Amino acid sequence: MKHTRNIIVVAAVLMAICAPLSLAAFNLKAPFAMQPALLTSIGQSADVEMAKAVMTRAKLSFTMDSLVKAPGLSSSNAKTLIIVIGGSSKGLGAAGISADAELDRAKALLNEAKKRGMKIIGMHIGGEARRGELSDRFINAAVPFCNYVIVVTEGNSDGLFTKLCGTKIPLDNVDKISQLGAPLAAAFLK
Repeated sequence: MKHTRNIIVVAAVLMAICAPLSLAAFNLKAPFAMQPALLTSIGQSADVEMAKAVMTRAKLSFTMDSLVKAPGLSSSNAKTLIIVIGGSSKGLGAAGISADAELDRAKALLNEAKKRGMKIIGMHIGGEARRGELSDRFINAAVPFCNYVIVVTEGNSDGLFTKLCGTKIPLDNVDKISQLGAPLAAAFLK
């Protein structure tokens, strides 16, 4: 009986010590975003589907519209805009839009979100494979609008996200897509 009580006490102490350490692992120091969120793509990569799965697993309240335009924010009850940044010529072709049209849509959407006071979380989860001239156009245009950015580490090997975020935008790197849920969920107020 005494041994069981000691194990419970030790487990409780370890949990109390480890919980703050896991929160301290993120550069984002405090939650700031509110639910529900609107998930969209900037660049039309299939990565938005992976982000959808991560958000569902994290039990976040959201809707998804990969092609939402600025006027669509008025009919949305979303308080946070989550953008998955990554260019895909195949995805753009399937959506029937050019890279320039997608860039225009992204800029108008991000400007409208800022005007409405929405928080913006940017994610680049395709890693190095989703980098290149096409993606970098979207990254350079979108990141400065973000309140917080999460990147799969290999996608930031050249330091582009670090440079764009500077000291004004918290940036967190994760090694794998499966690790996105923890920092993303930590960004939302309870």
